Amino acid sequence: MNSPATPPSLARQLLPLMAVMVLVHLAFTGGRVALSLYAIALHAPTVVVGLQVSLLSVLPMLLSVRLGRWIDRVGMQRPARIATAISAVGVALPALWPSVPVLCLASMLLGSGFMLLHMTVYNEVGHSTTDETRVRAFTLLALAFSTSTVMGPVIAGIAIDGIGHRWTFALLVLFPLLALAVLVALRIRVAPRNAPGGVAGAGQVMDLLRNPRMRAVFIVSGLLSMGWDMFTFMVPVQGARIGLSASTIGLIMGCFGVATFVVRLAMPVLQRHLNEWQTLTISLGVTAAVYLLFPLTTAVPLLLALAFVNGLSLGSTQPMVMSLVHQVAPPGRSGEALGVRATIMNASQVFLPILFGGLGSAAGMGPAFWTLAAILSGGTAYARRVSRDA
Repeated sequence: MNSPATPPSLARQLLPLMAVMVLVHLAFTGGRVALSLYAIALHAPTVVVGLQVSLLSVLPMLLSVRLGRWIDRVGMQRPARIATAISAVGVALPALWPSVPVLCLASMLLGSGFMLLHMTVYNEVGHSTTDETRVRAFTLLALAFSTSTVMGPVIAGIAIDGIGHRWTFALLVLFPLLALAVLVALRIRVAPRNAPGGVAGAGQVMDLLRNPRMRAVFIVSGLLSMGWDMFTFMVPVQGARIGLSASTIGLIMGCFGVATFVVRLAMPVLQRHLNEWQTLTISLGVTAAVYLLFPLTTAVPLLLALAFVNGLSLGSTQPMVMSLVHQVAPPGRSGEALGVRATIMNASQVFLPILFGGLGSAAGMGPAFWTLAAILSGGTAYARRVSRDA
C-alpha cells in the first residue's frame, strides 16, 4: 500500500488487504463453528468444547506482544504469509485426522494464524491512513470482516449437513490457500514506518498499561471481544442443547454477521451523532441485555432477532477501538499496542470458555449467559465513566 490515502482512493487501496482478510476470516469463522460442532458430534462434553474454544487463544495470549513488536520492525509481508499458511494447516488437520485431540491442535493453529494476520493487517492500515481517514479505513475493513462473519458459519453449517464434518474442513482450507496466492501474486506494497524498527520495542509493556487512556481502551475492547467470542461459543452449544440443526445454528450465526455488515454501512451516520466512547458504552449495555434474554427462548425467529441485535451492537465497535489504539499508542509502537490488546483479549478467551463451559455443564447454559450479562453490565458502568472524562 502507499502513503496515507485520500477518501476517494481508500477503498481501492484497501481492496487487496480486504480480500486476504475475508478469505482467511472465512476459514476462521467457519472453522470455529465447525470445530465446536465436530467436537459435539464426537461426544465431547461441554467443558471439553469450552477447552477447545479456549485453545484458539492460547498461543496468541502468550505471543501477541512479541509478534506485535516484530510486525513494527518488519512490516506486513512476511508475517501475513506465515499467518495465512498457519491458518491453512489449522483447518486441514481435522479433515486428515478426525479426533478431539486433533481438533484441539487445529484450534491452536487456526487461532494463532488468524490473530497474527489480524494484527498485521490492522497495523498496516493504521500506518497507511491519517487521523481523518483512519476510522473510515477501519470501517471498510470491518465491512470485509462482516462479509466473512456472515458467510463462514453459514457455509460451515450447510456443508456439515450436506457433506459431513471432514469434507467441510477440506472445503474451508481452500480459502487461506487462495489468500496466500493473493499475497504472493499481488506483492502488496506497504506503508513506510513512522519510527525506526529499533524504537518500537525499546519501551516496556507496563508503559502502555500505565497510560490511563491506553488502559481504558484495553479494558473495554477486552470486554467487547469477550461478548463477541462467547457468542460464537455459547450459541452453538445452546443450539445443540435445544435440538437445532447445524444449518439453523449456522443461520443464527450468519444473522449476527449480517447485522455487523448493516451497522458498519451506517457508521458515517453514527459518527455524526456518537463519539468513540459513547458508541462503546451503548454496545456493552445492549450486548448485556441480549445475553440476559437469549437462554429464555427456544423460538428460532426470536433467536435470529437477538443475534441480529447483538451483531448491530458489537459490529459498531471495532472501527472505533482500532482507531483509538492508533490515536493513543506511542509513535512506532502501534503493533506492540495491538499485541498488548490481543494478549488481554486472548487471556479472557482462553479461560472464559473453560469457565462458562464448566458452568454450563454444572448448572445449565442459562446461568452461563446471565453471568456474562452481569460482567458486561459492569463494563457498561466503567465505560460510561470513561466517556464522561474523555
